[in-house]
Amino acid sequence: MGLVLATVSGPGVLYQLTGAIVKHNGDIRSVSIIEDGPVETRLYFELDLPGSSEALIEDLQSLDVVRTVTQVVSLQKIYGKRIIIMGGGAQVGQVALGAISEADRHNIRGEHISVDTIPLVGEQALAAAVRACRRLARVRALVLAGSLMGGDIEAAVKEVRAEGLLVISLNMAGSVPDASDLVVTDPVQAGVMAVMAVADTAKFTVERLNRRVF
Repeated sequence: MGLVLATVSGPGVLYQLTGAIVKHNGDIRSVSIIEDGPVETRLYFELDLPGSSEALIEDLQSLDVVRTVTQVVSLQKIYGKRIIIMGGGAQVGQVALGAISEADRHNIRGEHISVDTIPLVGEQALAAAVRACRRLARVRALVLAGSLMGGDIEAAVKEVRAEGLLVISLNMAGSVPDASDLVVTDPVQAGVMAVMAVADTAKFTVERLNRRVF
């Protein structure tokens, strides 16, 4: 379930909110601050709740720091799994073309897959963006689309792969292709394969491939 709360601004608010959720055995899956103003703060919680949502909402509304509580459909149910595409603008656009077309096919069949893009240049900017993927909610795959990537980007790729993130690279110059799970020459096909790799409605598993360069 998802909850949007408007609260007073100040220290200790999250402590009180999470305390109320724990009392109802709620398992917080994600939390984010939507807006942090000088007087009012808006927060979003996504949680699993074994008991009554009405009882939890009533307890939250009884807190002095809480102004309103609204139950919403969770972002997991709406946007589902996320695929991030980053790199040069032209290549990012072509990968997105394949990913969005393939995601549409699976979403019609009941999947929830969303595609995010960010055109970036520069080793440090790209390396920081790769590492930041692990701080984004619901990210299942990263596609690196460019002509030349290596150095600290390669190190970042190895770090996020070690934490379980699937990384697909275009067949480019540099050391990033060697560090990735999958290397795909055609950018449109790279987007398609990224979606197929994370979709439950696709019979495609990267681990079962006999080769990793296409």
